[in-house]
Amino acid sequence: MVRRAGLTAERVTIAGAELADEVGLDRLTMSQVARRLGVKDASLYAHVRGLDDLRGRIALLAADEKTIRIAEATAGRSGKDALIAYADAWRDYARRYPGRYTATQTPIEIDPAPAADAPGPRRAVDLTYGMLRAYGLAEPDLTDAVRLLRSTFHGFVALEAAGGFAHRRPAQASWNRALDALHTLLEHWPSSEDEEREKEAEKA
Repeated sequence: MVRRAGLTAERVTIAGAELADEVGLDRLTMSQVARRLGVKDASLYAHVRGLDDLRGRIALLAADEKTIRIAEATAGRSGKDALIAYADAWRDYARRYPGRYTATQTPIEIDPAPAADAPGPRRAVDLTYGMLRAYGLAEPDLTDAVRLLRSTFHGFVALEAAGGFAHRRPAQASWNRALDALHTLLEHWPSSEDEEREKEAEKA
């Protein structure tokens, strides 16, 4: 049990993150965090405003952690190698830290100051867009591709965590094939300019 001395917002956040992984983010309570830290509930409010604030801080912590893992995995890689490394790091984080991962997929409610100081969300955007630019994509295709990747990765790990893949085919095999398909699509992404030309041709 952690002693009360030296209690900080960071320690409260870490304790909350650990509990979220154990019991689920939606089941996390301030009382549980207080018991984990060996303090009374009221002591926590000197460091976080409440449960929504704590969840927001957990989300920022998780965003930093996930982004660091993705950055390390993709360093020096490009194209398909970078895509696979990126996706595997995303999936591995979601499986290892389910509560924290859930926090990264929900709207953040937190004081502006700590949110502004957290590099994770912005760095995650830069990493993702940088990887996709290597496929020759530009706006608005970049944003569409980012949304596709996020939907695919999150959908897969969420279904996997919920036991949604009951077929005897290994989930890993389907994951590998999904990444192959994404790479092929990114290499042959339909240009938004081509779509606009097709629409204009249809009107003519």
